[in-house]
Amino acid sequence: MGKLTVGALRAVLVVVLAGTVFVQALMVWALATDPEDGSLPLTPLRVITILGMVSVQVALVCVWRLVTMVRRGTVFSHAAFRYVDGVIGAIVAAALIWFAVTAINAPGQRDDPGVTVIMGGVGLAILGVALIVLVLRMLLAQAVARDVEAAHMQAELDEVI
Repeated sequence: MGKLTVGALRAVLVVVLAGTVFVQALMVWALATDPEDGSLPLTPLRVITILGMVSVQVALVCVWRLVTMVRRGTVFSHAAFRYVDGVIGAIVAAALIWFAVTAINAPGQRDDPGVTVIMGGVGLAILGVALIVLVLRMLLAQAVARDVEAAHMQAELDEVI
């Protein structure tokens, strides 16, 4: 991974992290100062938004750590699995949070249930992303196993020579 790519990715991660912290601060401020007007259950939606931002932040930190490992050349190690698992967990949490938003929004969509179906489909798509990352984790596991095997074979070859 080149320095420009790493720098660009880190810049994006910092901007997104700052944005999530800003949204969380606004939601906390709204919880403390803005009363509900009765049209929507605002308090649960605000709490869900705060939790959703936490799941994004967890994923961002894990991606940051993985990029650091790639830059150092240590990504093909068992230490990388905890960060990949963190990304998977954050994505699953985001899907569950999205399903909660869908459930809160559903009673208001009785006349047009298509919105609820679409929102459910988006939740399934988010879970699909978690499955894709799980497949990538399996590929990482194979790469780590091959790297360990190659190191072992290199050690045996060094003994022979």
